[in-house]
Amino acid sequence: MTVRAAAAPPRREPAVLLAVGLVALAVSAVGAKSIGTWFLEVAAAIVAAVILVATYRRFPLSPLAYRLILVHALILMIGGHWTYAEVPAGDWVRDTLGLARNPYDRLGHFAQGFVPAVVAREVLLRRTPLRPGAWLAALVMCVVMAFSATWELFEWLSAVIGGSSADDFLGTQGDVWDTQWDMLCAGIGAATSLLLLTRLHDRQLQARATP
Repeated sequence: MTVRAAAAPPRREPAVLLAVGLVALAVSAVGAKSIGTWFLEVAAAIVAAVILVATYRRFPLSPLAYRLILVHALILMIGGHWTYAEVPAGDWVRDTLGLARNPYDRLGHFAQGFVPAVVAREVLLRRTPLRPGAWLAALVMCVVMAFSATWELFEWLSAVIGGSSADDFLGTQGDVWDTQWDMLCAGIGAATSLLLLTRLHDRQLQARATP
């Protein structure tokens, strides 16, 4: 399958998704536990939104990619509002399942693999000679793991600069292996995304590429 364009999202959908994201961003800032932590958590979503708007005409993504990016952004905003270690839904899961920690941070890093896997796959299919198959999947996994490692380095740098004030942003909850767990969750997220969404993603890409 040769893919050079994405299935065009309905004309108004990207604008609607952006509007939803902007409203959610504003709401998440209201009453946030720490505005500094909130900004660090949502910064990735803000940067992604700017890039997506700037490249929309030249490189529109598939509807699947746009929808997943919004979901990921909402996860970041929720974590930014309460901090990952104190999201109420995570507390409920922790208490119900008898876990040692609030697991919302794990969900965030799972999404950090699940969503970028689709975006990386799309860029590789549309901008390189790669075709769907094992090599593409392997390279997508490499891209996701590199992205996850880069994020962990960003967290480390934040801790070096901010000291104890960065604790809420790191959300380690006392786990010395938190960095490794975060990267594992991202890897599992990417693998799950490839297993569940590859066919749907291919159909959307092919729909646009077919005259």
